[in-house]
Amino acid sequence: MTAPMKFSPKVACARADGRPIVALESTIITHGMPFPQNLETARAVEQAVRDAGAVPATIAVMAGHIHVGLDDDQLQALARANDVRKISRADLAVCLTQGWTGATTVAATMICAHLAGIAVFATGGIGGVHRGADQSFDISADLHELAQTPVTVVSAGAKAILDLPKTLEVLETLGVPVIGYQTDRLPAFWSRGSDLPAPLRMDSPAQIAAAHRMRARLGLPGGQLIANPIPAEAEIAHDQIAPIIEAALRDAAGITAKQVTPFLLNRVYELTAGRSLTANIALILNNARLAARIADEISTG
Repeated sequence: MTAPMKFSPKVACARADGRPIVALESTIITHGMPFPQNLETARAVEQAVRDAGAVPATIAVMAGHIHVGLDDDQLQALARANDVRKISRADLAVCLTQGWTGATTVAATMICAHLAGIAVFATGGIGGVHRGADQSFDISADLHELAQTPVTVVSAGAKAILDLPKTLEVLETLGVPVIGYQTDRLPAFWSRGSDLPAPLRMDSPAQIAAAHRMRARLGLPGGQLIANPIPAEAEIAHDQIAPIIEAALRDAAGITAKQVTPFLLNRVYELTAGRSLTANIALILNNARLAARIADEISTG
């Protein structure tokens, strides 16, 4: 039996020709940004992948199928939709069998990308260990997915609303390589660096692609997390964003489960008067460009 997948014509052609493809998530469209910035960003991210020499494949679940590559009408429908499920490993199968519309998180996008034979995925920031997880046990499924699904994920680190030291510790325990791209410090989403060292460093897409291929040769499960700093001109310095995050966390009291991250990101957006959204767009575009270069190296290696 095979997974119920539908490929867009452009993605299908790229797969047949062996051209580089970059997977893109859909929760950034449905749960990460307000309309119309979400639609504009989705289009811009896809174009950034094309400009860097790869084919974009935005992934979403619609009408009982995993759609790998969306046309503009589908992007617009997702951007305007109000009743879209935020799906991860736990509810992907149910979403498909129930015929729901689902936007893929990092974990679900990795699963779908691997099923589609796509090696590289660009996102904004991964989920991780939430602050206060010693009481709530709120830890993103993204971390375990990185430990078991062989996709290279390009991000600006974990979302800065999280407990970054604990997130890094869990990734280390799970055996996930965390690779700083041209940096020795772990990026912190809106900020270029944190006070945490990047466990590994690589300085070129070719090196990252070689490590991806070597993991396959060794039979190692799981993927790689590439931590790509936000462009300097777009960053919000740590000392500026930290008190805003603390204020958003206080406001999030009583918010639970899958609603926590969207609430916090929206509250930070409000408290920064939109500056966090501008930074978010810049970092995902930056990640898309790097992911395309890595995908090209993997496809030609």
